[in-house]
Amino acid sequence: MKEKSVWAVIAAFNEEKRIEKVIEGTMPYVDHLVVVDDGSVDKTFEVASKKTTTLQHDVNMGKGAALKTGCDYAVDHGAEYIIVLDADCQHDPREIPRFLDALTDVDIVFGYRKLNEHMPAILRFGNWVINTITKILYGMSMRDTQSGYRAFRAQIYPKIRWEAADYSMESEMIARVGSHHFRFKEIPIETIYGDRYKGTTVIDGMKIVFNLFWWKLAK
Repeated sequence: MKEKSVWAVIAAFNEEKRIEKVIEGTMPYVDHLVVVDDGSVDKTFEVASKKTTTLQHDVNMGKGAALKTGCDYAVDHGAEYIIVLDADCQHDPREIPRFLDALTDVDIVFGYRKLNEHMPAILRFGNWVINTITKILYGMSMRDTQSGYRAFRAQIYPKIRWEAADYSMESEMIARVGSHHFRFKEIPIETIYGDRYKGTTVIDGMKIVFNLFWWKLAK
């Protein structure tokens, strides 16, 4: 699939110590890479802009807003396939070819994290709740609705383009995939949990559950 225009989009917030490693690991597998610095107060923008195309929010707007800025840019510049991954080294860029291979006969591919002792217990429980509600409301049986490692065809982006500015965007994307009956596939991924967990909190999880019902009723 490398003959197609493959773009990676990375949202980054205060990741000056990690972003260079993620960029260098990603670039061999894609044609273009755009980083969106989401209002960082460290040197994330300076580090990233030396390596690749880097967009910048003046203030922190949230992961959903940053990824939307990056995906909009990629689509406007001719992307055919888009990979989204995290900036904190939790996602291994070497798995990108597996996403692209899986994308051959579907519209979107979701990475799912293998359950292990390193995954926080509250995260395992929250994922189970959200996975269950997603199946009931949208008919999508998924192992891990909250994994941010994903790849999709740019042609479906207008239909899955989310409104949420925060971590709810991951569930909103799934809700839109289910509503439009797009073809999807899941593949297992390795996830590295560092000494700090940046991701969905309990409050975020409650908001996601509320939104799943709201998106269903409002469609």
